[in-house]
Amino acid sequence: MSLKIRLARAGAKKRPFYRIVVADSKSPRDGRYIEKVGTFNPLLPRDAGDRVILVEERIKHWLGHGAQPTDRVLRFLDKAGLAKRAARLNPTKAQPGKKRLEREEAKRTAEEEKAKAAAEAAAAPASEEPAAEAEAPAAEAEQPAAE
Repeated sequence: MSLKIRLARAGAKKRPFYRIVVADSKSPRDGRYIEKVGTFNPLLPRDAGDRVILVEERIKHWLGHGAQPTDRVLRFLDKAGLAKRAARLNPTKAQPGKKRLEREEAKRTAEEEKAKAAAEAAAAPASEEPAAEAEAPAAEAEQPAAE
């Protein structure tokens, strides 16, 4: 039997309230538990004193008997000074995923092609414009003669 110190949800719909309990790891989240060792009310502000209430003696007893706290409970215990939680480091958490990188690369190449086409279009008409200007006065000279 492996023991866990974990949260068991109570409270009404949209109004969560959690019991911190010692339970067998195979029992359901809100099911049978061995002992209630605290409470957690997430609706209270973070600095409220009764947001997390722990029965420290019993928690020390169960930790001594091999009960493993879940990550959330371990955070509470670390804040209370009952257990130490190692800081975690996930350097890839803030980086974009593979699909987003592919989309950005496709967008970048499309913009580069568009800029290259615009530069070519700007360069090509610049060389053709003097020839068009030379033809325009000749066309204007022919019109008055036709009248």
